[in-house]
Amino acid sequence: MSAFNYHNRRFHMRDRSNPGQFTGTIFYYNQTDDVVWGHYVGGGCKYGQFMATVDEKGVLNLRFQHMTDAGEWQWGNSLSTPELLPDGRIMLSEDFLMESNGVKAISVVEELP
Repeated sequence: MSAFNYHNRRFHMRDRSNPGQFTGTIFYYNQTDDVVWGHYVGGGCKYGQFMATVDEKGVLNLRFQHMTDAGEWQWGNSLSTPELLPDGRIMLSEDFLMESNGVKAISVVEELP
């Protein structure tokens, strides 16, 4: 069982190594056992979906796909490492590869209160 439970949590993009893209995106998470899934919208993304497995430390091995506001399909994978914030919310550091265009980046998403 994971040290973190992502069910019914919402996150927002806090920081990204390639600024400007998806900064207003909101992510909606669900979890059953060791499977995490959800969707995301906003900040240049019309709609996106993700699915992941979560390990005992709460690390997410994630796959995603989305369509940008410009109508471009993008997809990739991410290794997302959680950190518990002092107020009990979760912050995720995401090391991801956009397989559709070869872009590698790091982003930080933070749980909304």
